[in-house]
Amino acid sequence: MKCKVALNSVNDVKAFVNITFRAEKDVDILCGKYHIDGKSIMGIFSLELDKPIEVELDDHDAEKLLGELQRFIVEE
Repeated sequence: MKCKVALNSVNDVKAFVNITFRAEKDVDILCGKYHIDGKSIMGIFSLELDKPIEVELDDHDAEKLLGELQRFIVEE
């Protein structure tokens, strides 16, 4: 499952990583030419977060985590 998320503050990034860290499979962030581990706080901070970023979750993990990630999901 793919979705776009907006991480507008340091606290948003911390909360996002705390949620994605519970995923059993990989969480991938795709931002332009970059492919970042969505469980890596340092990786996420290396991105420009002024625009929404694309997140890819395994379908099994998406079912478990989607409710918690909902506050970060944006429609474009």
